[in-house]
Amino acid sequence: MNTRVRRTAVTLAAAAVLPLALSACSDGGSDATNSDSSSKSSASASASGDSMAGSGSTASANQPFGTACSAVPKSGAGSFDGMAQDPVATAASHNPALSTLVTAVKKAGLVDTLNNAQDITVFAPTNDAFAKIPKATLDKVLGDKAQLTKILTYHVVGQKLAPKDLENGSFDTLEKAKLTTSGSGESYTVNDSAKVVCGNVHTANATVYIIDSVLMPTS
Repeated sequence: MNTRVRRTAVTLAAAAVLPLALSACSDGGSDATNSDSSSKSSASASASGDSMAGSGSTASANQPFGTACSAVPKSGAGSFDGMAQDPVATAASHNPALSTLVTAVKKAGLVDTLNNAQDITVFAPTNDAFAKIPKATLDKVLGDKAQLTKILTYHVVGQKLAPKDLENGSFDTLEKAKLTTSGSGESYTVNDSAKVVCGNVHTANATVYIIDSVLMPTS
């Protein structure tokens, strides 16, 4: 009888301990999973941080760079994320600093041409860049569709250019003449005159480099 009681007690004790052991194993697995997930999140955040800061002296492959980028809205259609959703002429129309360029593109009838093009690069002069041109000269150009088209298409290259492509480049434009680029890191110039003030801006169909001077074709 005593032996039977002892066996029953042992059985009951084992039954009580088993769920606790399973629970402990389960909790341990959960902790390991959480730890692994936390580790992955930390690694991801670290990688993201490295990518965003990417670039102290070297432009990141995906991030815009340049002193004028700080003036771009943080949200909305004119932000970097917003511009990435629209084709280039539409995207430019949401950036107040490019309003003169947008007006010129409309006068030249190039909105559809630019919006429908694929994988292009646009060197986009700011309003201040156009302001460097004497008003009488600018008004004359804006009133001459053929000349205006010639100038604007000289700002467009028929391929997407990453920052590293600009280090020592020579590219055919839609106007058929070549333009040259040079520089490194986050400092680039076009035709040894126009400086990139906000580069590597992405739209749905183009990469945009905002420049501080209007480019003039030599031919």
